[in-house]
Parts: sequence; structure tokens; C-alpha cells
Amino acid sequence: MKSIAVMQPDHFAGVITLANQVHGDNYLDLAKLTTLHQRGIKQGVNASFVALSDNKVVGYRLSYAAGQWPLDEWCTVKLWPVAPEKMAYFKSVAVAPELQGQGLGSALLKASVSALRQQGAVAGLAHIWRESPGNSAERYFSKAGGELVKIHPDRWLHLCKTVGYICPLCGSECHCTAAEMALTFSGNS
Repeated sequence: MKSIAVMQPDHFAGVITLANQVHGDNYLDLAKLTTLHQRGIKQGVNASFVALSDNKVVGYRLSYAAGQWPLDEWCTVKLWPVAPEKMAYFKSVAVAPELQGQGLGSALLKASVSALRQQGAVAGLAHIWRESPGNSAERYFSKAGGELVKIHPDRWLHLCKTVGYICPLCGSECHCTAAEMALTFSGNS
């Protein structure tokens, strides 16, 4: 039986293992995950969740509270549907490959949106990996209501150069493209 739970530190080892399996080596480590997790907690509400099966992490969604994440050169603020202080951020999601397509990603997104709304956000932004198998990530986020803001080539190349990220497709020199997408929460649960 699979369940959705608020992400807690005792889930971190499973989240790191799954993230590095799905997104590539050196994607997450304990120090980075600890920092990212804190960005999702605001007003006592945690916006990051895990999917569990027999107490094992089989999926996760890391989300940042509005106003608690850094804007960078891949944020096209002038094209966003809401002001930056009302925009949350969907940092990362992964579902165990053998469980993909069973609705866990959607359940994790729904839980995060509910928490982000409680924190006061009215929309969320994501940089979607366009090279996911069959572009499933962009299709999934579009189906949830996400709308394209802008395309960003070589979005993760800097991580290869600065932290040794190894892309599961490109290796140590990632040339994958991100779709900057916004999901407005009205009408979504």
C-alpha cells in the first residue's frame, strides 16, 4: 500500500537515493537536501512530501515556499502570472521508475499545492526537464495545469561544472533543456 506523507528528516536517505537514481549522480546529498527541505517550511507548514510503500521512499516532491527561494537567470519574472512574493517553487520530483504512471507524481503535487496555498502562495514555478523519457515531465506538469513561460537551453550545465552533477543522459556535460512553467493554484487542489 502506498501513502503520501510530509517529508521528514528520517526520509532523507531514501529521498537522496531515489533522486540520484532518477536525476543522476550528485544531484542531492544530505547537506543540500537539508537546506532545500527548510525552504519549503513556512508558518509551520511543510510543502515537501514523500510517497511511501512499506515505509520505503518510492517518490518525493521538494517544494519551496513563496519568498523562500532564490531567483536566478532562469527565472523570467516579467512573464510570470503572479508577483514573485506569491510564487512558490517546485524544486524536484521523482518517482521510482517501476511505479511511474500510477498517479504518485500527481498525488505528491496535489499535496504540495495544498500546503503552499496554506502558506499563502497563489502559484508555483518549475523548471521542467524536457529530455525526460517521452518528455513525460512536461506532459505531466501541463496536464496538472502548468503553462509554459520560457524555454532555457543548457539549464543544468552549470551544475556539472560547479558541483560535479552527472546527467543521466549527457554525462558530465549536461545540455538538457528546461521548460520554465507556472502553475496557478486557482481551480487546482
